[in-house]
Amino acid sequence: MRQWLAEYRQNRNMTHEEVATKCGITRQFYSMIEIGERTPSVPTAKKIASVLGFDWVQFYNDEPKAANR
Repeated sequence: MRQWLAEYRQNRNMTHEEVATKCGITRQFYSMIEIGERTPSVPTAKKIASVLGFDWVQFYNDEPKAANR
């Protein structure tokens, strides 16, 4: 599970649906990304990062940084 991703989303008071809509992907696909079942393509990672406010390469780091609280 990408707990850090869930924290970024929750800190912005957004639902899976809201993030997915802003990124042009389905809610189901976003949910799979957040729980770690899928890894987004670079363009999708960039969109999610832009919406939630973090560096997109965090998806590909071994030890992602925690969301700022």
